[in-house]
Amino acid sequence: MLIGEVARRSGVSTRMLRHYDALGLVRPTGRTVGGYREYSADDIRRIFHVESLRSLGMSLRQIGRALEDPAFVPAELVGDLIRRTEDRLKREQELLDRLRAVDASAPSGWEGALRIVELLRGLNSSGAARRQQTVLAPADDVPVPAEVLAKAVLAESDPNVAGALRWALARTGGDIVANVAPGLRSDDAEIRRRAILALIELPGDEATAVLMDALAGSDAVVRRHAALALGARGAEEAVPTLVEMVVEGRNDVEAAEVLGALADGGVDGIVGALVDAVAAHPADSAMRIRLTQALAEMPGTLAQGALRRLARDADPAVALVASALVKVVEERGGAGEVSGSA
Repeated sequence: MLIGEVARRSGVSTRMLRHYDALGLVRPTGRTVGGYREYSADDIRRIFHVESLRSLGMSLRQIGRALEDPAFVPAELVGDLIRRTEDRLKREQELLDRLRAVDASAPSGWEGALRIVELLRGLNSSGAARRQQTVLAPADDVPVPAEVLAKAVLAESDPNVAGALRWALARTGGDIVANVAPGLRSDDAEIRRRAILALIELPGDEATAVLMDALAGSDAVVRRHAALALGARGAEEAVPTLVEMVVEGRNDVEAAEVLGALADGGVDGIVGALVDAVAAHPADSAMRIRLTQALAEMPGTLAQGALRRLARDADPAVALVASALVKVVEERGGAGEVSGSA
């Protein structure tokens, strides 16, 4: 079969077929009387082999070695191609993100576009100090798109830089919650933690709704942060998790303070939940002491009766703590009465 017919049937141009011949990759078996290349059936099969390997991203040199080496192991080369392709896709995704960020900042001219590019370089710097400086002292008149800050927040491992990024994110425009919330669904626990720390600093009903979803999630760390934030916003749905935090000794002081604020705001059932938890763990002295101390955070004399009963508890340590707290609560109640009558 002559070269023109091979090109037509294979889809490989005559120019490329001649290139394959010059490289020794696919040399036609014969020549016509007039000197034209003539390809056999085996030659055509080799052309298709070459094209198949090219479709995997292999270079012509790699293809030549693969076809000539009887000991060739495809898995090794394919693994290398996978790694190279992943690196290329990563670089292209970074470029795409950079272009989108420039587009989102709506620069009025090349000067503005170059400033946002410089800002992006700062945020992606390997030095934590440079990243923090970029956040705290951005270029003049260059709005940082919310999606750029959100991505940086979810990727930042340095606590100081992360704090600066959250501060900047809370003060930027755009749909902030929508850009951060996907981090809560990440398979990476660290990304979920960074997402919840950013969300608890965001005001508004949209952020509260996302925190409610996080409260029902499976990540215990995320649930605890969500409970503290929601409790501070007056959401009684946070009460069970806050009580659980006191039971487990996880941020129990903060949880007790938030429970006290909720009770002061009129949320019912908190004292009963704490008392039930004390009764459910008769053998764990440290846990019962934490719960007793949490009862003392209740406003006024709301938990006074429960504390007096615990002052007669069979556990001497619990009884001692409860007795001391009864006096504190009584003094606090008396001071409130004097203040109220003044």
